[in-house]
Amino acid sequence: MKKLYFFLLVCSLIGCKKEETKKIPAAIGKAPEIILTDERKVEIDTAILSTFKSETLKQFYASSDNKTVWGNLEKRNYVLSQLKNADKLGLEPEDYKASQLLKFESRISSLNDANLATYDILLTYNFEKFLNHLYKGKLNPKTLYSDWDLDEKTFDVNNVLIKAFNKNKLDSIVDNIQPKSLTYKELIKSLEIINSFPDEDIKTIESLKKITVKDTNSALIAIKQKLLFWKDMSGKDSLTNIYDAKTFESVKKFQARHGLADDGVIGPGTISALNYSKERRKQQIIANLERWRWYPNELAENYFIINIPDYSLNVVENQDTTLVRNVVVGTSKRRTPVITSILKTVVFNPTWTVPPTILKEDVVPAMKRNRNYLAKKNITIYDTSGNVVDPQAWNENKPGNYRYIQSPGYNNSLGLMKILFPNHHSVYLHDTNHRNYFVRSNRSLSSGCVRVENPLELAKHILNDSVRFSKDRIDTIIASKKTMSFKINKKYALYQWYWTAWCKKNQLIFRADIYNLDSDLYSKLRH
Repeated sequence: MKKLYFFLLVCSLIGCKKEETKKIPAAIGKAPEIILTDERKVEIDTAILSTFKSETLKQFYASSDNKTVWGNLEKRNYVLSQLKNADKLGLEPEDYKASQLLKFESRISSLNDANLATYDILLTYNFEKFLNHLYKGKLNPKTLYSDWDLDEKTFDVNNVLIKAFNKNKLDSIVDNIQPKSLTYKELIKSLEIINSFPDEDIKTIESLKKITVKDTNSALIAIKQKLLFWKDMSGKDSLTNIYDAKTFESVKKFQARHGLADDGVIGPGTISALNYSKERRKQQIIANLERWRWYPNELAENYFIINIPDYSLNVVENQDTTLVRNVVVGTSKRRTPVITSILKTVVFNPTWTVPPTILKEDVVPAMKRNRNYLAKKNITIYDTSGNVVDPQAWNENKPGNYRYIQSPGYNNSLGLMKILFPNHHSVYLHDTNHRNYFVRSNRSLSSGCVRVENPLELAKHILNDSVRFSKDRIDTIIASKKTMSFKINKKYALYQWYWTAWCKKNQLIFRADIYNLDSDLYSKLRH
């Protein structure tokens, strides 16, 4: 009867959620032997370990000869404090049974051997789960998104934990396994900052027309309350319904923090950003922390990093940002995929082959209306034998039987250059024939590829040969209108990622969630 009760107790503490009982991948290699101290030790029943369905847990206790390991008060307190304060890292303490473990600790001196073993197992199981979540995220992006192409992160949690345990360096383990990027550290700071804000009770702002300086509008009272709350406006304000100069400057500051055109005009984009509550912004930060745990912990020596919602590309070499470019990214219907890759080739004067989605959704309907549609865009139709097809002879019922190729030139859809990198989504970086798009604040306008501003300068920089690829030489290549490809000899990683929150000089920075990923991810994290 005693064993049955013990089994039921363990099952209740593991919990019933699928996420918490799924099998953790086996550790990489054999775990080191755990060095046990002289504190009280009891035997671990291996049948109880099996109820957790975790090979990692079995291997951990195999390394201690199936004896309890958490006899040291200092070590226990460290683990308990980390789990109790998991919310400071954007995680949920009760995912790791923090309150139940603290109850065990409060009566540890009176625990019998069976309950002490239960407590020990639960400490290990939940701390290892916590470490796994910190290292590679709670969720797997491969199961959430079809257009996220990231290498899966492997983590030998036993090896890391046991080495820190044996060397009495548990206090460094949590810092060591988290991402090293500045953005991730800024997000942790963002969470701290937003938690310092008071609760808010400001009504939703409703305004159907744009508001400009000197306008009078009843919505301005709530707008000013929001600006004061977020500290974009300082001091006190009389909260009148007049759009005065002080409010104008505060609105511009708010707009700049949110990646909006900082012109002081209060339109739909500004109203939408103002209507985010403190709680919703906090959830956005937590969702972004999870994403950064999916990304590689350490970045390459040289890399391109694209933040899709920020419409920005930064070239970083030896920890120094050497170039910054505005970019245009995919629309919400034709999203730019999240990718980690390596830049391989620069192509000057590229041709453009119409991809299937654009063919189906854009070209075929246009061709049915006007057979000269493609000719005006300098696009030639070819049959399967490579013969040119007259637009009048094109079979509109079998459009997939042809290839549609646009000749090189200034007005080519890819512009004058593209940069290739291995990926499963047939996307690349390229110039564009819509060069006026780069001045817009909302640049979610492409069909999935990333369009880059001033691309020839970028090409010259990364080809890194002042003789072969001088400005004059590149201009000569472009003038020839011949398609030419050149290998990129310097190794650049490409990080084409998605994040909508960070912090700069203790200021919270947000971007519009253009693909509507944040709230859904947060709800899955808390499910």
